Amino acid sequence: MRALVQRVSESRVKVGNRVIAEIGPGMLILLGIEHSDTPNDIEWLTRKIGQLRIFPDDENRMNRSITDINGHILLISQFTLYASTKKGNRPSFIKAAKPEQAIPLYNEMIRSLAAAIGREISVGQFGADMKVQLTNDGPVTILIDSKYRE
Repeated sequence: MRALVQRVSESRVKVGNRVIAEIGPGMLILLGIEHSDTPNDIEWLTRKIGQLRIFPDDENRMNRSITDINGHILLISQFTLYASTKKGNRPSFIKAAKPEQAIPLYNEMIRSLAAAIGREISVGQFGADMKVQLTNDGPVTILIDSKYRE
């Protein structure tokens, strides 16, 4: 499971011409789910994201977590995080989980993140053509992969 975490001052997602979710200060998380992912990946990733200290403290050091700042999360499914460009010029998405496997894991990630921060999170629409807008704060963008637990 891959999460591209971006610290944002605001973010929103549209489907068609309708805004379906928007947040103020917090995290925009693009989530890619691989065919070999399990609930264990969700547990590890949730803990990592919940404790990730990427928000500034009073001395402007990245020393606060999403819960420390009472921040918001916008979670967007993004199968293209598993694009392989090894051969040719057209990306292959063979490692990305199929919807029948990915949707239950995505829904569990929503529940897990909400529990970790103690409130509901905002989400995109799985499988939809979405337009995501964000104001990246910093900019701070971090890729976390549950298969490479660095």
